[in-house]
Amino acid sequence: MQVPENIQKVAQARQRCYDLDWLRVLAVLLLLYFHTAAVFYQGDLGEFYIHNNRSSQVMNGFILFVYQWHMPLFFLVSGASTWFALSFRSTQQYVQERCQRLLIPFVFGTLVLIPPQVYLRLTSRSDYDQSYFQFYPQFFNGIRPHGNFEWGHLWFIIYLFMFSLVALPLLLQLRKPESCWRSTLANWVEKPGVVLLLALPLAATEGALRPRWGGFQNLYDDWANVCLYLLYFFYGYLICSDNRFREAIDKHLGVALGLAVLCMGILLGLWQTNSIPDRGYSFTYVVYQCFRGCNAWFWTVMLLGLGRRYLNFNNTLLQYANEVAYPFYLLHQTVLVAVGFYVVRWNVGVMTKFMVISTATYLITIALYELLIRRYNAARCLFGLKRIQR
Repeated sequence: MQVPENIQKVAQARQRCYDLDWLRVLAVLLLLYFHTAAVFYQGDLGEFYIHNNRSSQVMNGFILFVYQWHMPLFFLVSGASTWFALSFRSTQQYVQERCQRLLIPFVFGTLVLIPPQVYLRLTSRSDYDQSYFQFYPQFFNGIRPHGNFEWGHLWFIIYLFMFSLVALPLLLQLRKPESCWRSTLANWVEKPGVVLLLALPLAATEGALRPRWGGFQNLYDDWANVCLYLLYFFYGYLICSDNRFREAIDKHLGVALGLAVLCMGILLGLWQTNSIPDRGYSFTYVVYQCFRGCNAWFWTVMLLGLGRRYLNFNNTLLQYANEVAYPFYLLHQTVLVAVGFYVVRWNVGVMTKFMVISTATYLITIALYELLIRRYNAARCLFGLKRIQR
């Protein structure tokens, strides 16, 4: 019996890419260790809320390595998820889902999860001796770096929310069967090497904007990150819109892997020898940022290719991790800062502190999810999860 063509299209649109689920889950888990390493980091990317009195070169290298491709991968996977979300939702349903999934957790997190981190930062770095309840009204006094108000690690959520709405007209246009843009791009990307040339718009964005906007994620004055991550979001949407994009990634996996390793080696060598040019619109710094833009795309293509080859499967662990990943992302940094506030005072080595902070944060965050969020619809709503139908 032949399946009608329209049913085949709906089934294909709803087909889940488990490799993208795995990449998202692993990226969230990696964020735990990235932020733990930030406790021991000393460099140009800024200080974390809690800082150990002794930094670590190993942690510095880990931070610089992950920083290159981690958030680009996050936004690309989010763009891919948007393609599937729009495949079985109307525009109104999509906007409503984005508000429930992103806006509500962002507002809740900014008002509840971020203030403890700011309070512990003030307490650990000065003679600040007020109680948390005395501090809380002061959280709204000015915007960081000239005040206390900030949204911390939740910047990703508000950026994604804005991208989801601002890019919606273009995303809907690309979904139309008569749209020639998607087909033209898919035909073009089938040609040898073209999928790697998608790095050029990213490199141009880094080179043109990064010298002026270094990367303080305040949304209104952060044009380098806004334009860069919007491109990654759009790339993710395109990649899932036509199988030819993902097939091109498969074909270029080996080349992308080689380029990624080579470029990362060069960047790490520049950092190790203190050869990074000074920030500004000089020729060397612009070239350096363009090079970073290419490197990030090569790593993203490599990870997508490896994920498609080795992670395209489903199991019980993935089903559990898919739901816990978002609350884990929201909660983990608040727990980490609270744990690190006490652990950095211990008279033990860096690696011991790293393992204690990361392991304790993981266990406490999972426990909070199981005890306070998983079974209660009110909490699930605040953390962007679907309601349990009883």
